[in-house]
Amino acid sequence: MKIAGTIPGAIPTKISVQAADFDVGAEFAALTAEHTDIGGIGCFVGTVRANPTGPRLEALTLEHYPAMTERAIAAIAEQAAQRWPLLGCTVIHRVGRMVPGENIVLVLAASAHRQPALDATAFLIDWLKTKAPFWKQESFVDGSATWVDARETDDAAAARWAPGRTG
Repeated sequence: MKIAGTIPGAIPTKISVQAADFDVGAEFAALTAEHTDIGGIGCFVGTVRANPTGPRLEALTLEHYPAMTERAIAAIAEQAAQRWPLLGCTVIHRVGRMVPGENIVLVLAASAHRQPALDATAFLIDWLKTKAPFWKQESFVDGSATWVDARETDDAAAARWAPGRTG
């Protein structure tokens, strides 16, 4: 599903949960088209990484409940728009089966200045990792599979953005 439009806070926003890959350059161009007021864009691209120390990863499969996931991502983007003076935001998260090296997530946050754009990008990815409802399963070349548990390091990263904190 794609949500395009304006987040309450009046910023152009694109949110998409999709199986298809995305083109970072095309998304960057769409965010900045006809916007001469943007002075900085924070960007994060997450990719499927192979497991360097354990069994060889064959694929990562992400599952979600569409309505719940899209609402959660929209709420996270709205939080970012309330905390930083953003001029635009793009969040694309893939679902389905992906192999090592493929894109999983794209976060772009545009602002008049670099620091708000970078802070909002860090906030968005930290909160996506901990507050957006996705279920991840790793499948290995030996035929085994395991569900990925939440990581304490992700929770710690998200905690720095608790209300009243700025990162």
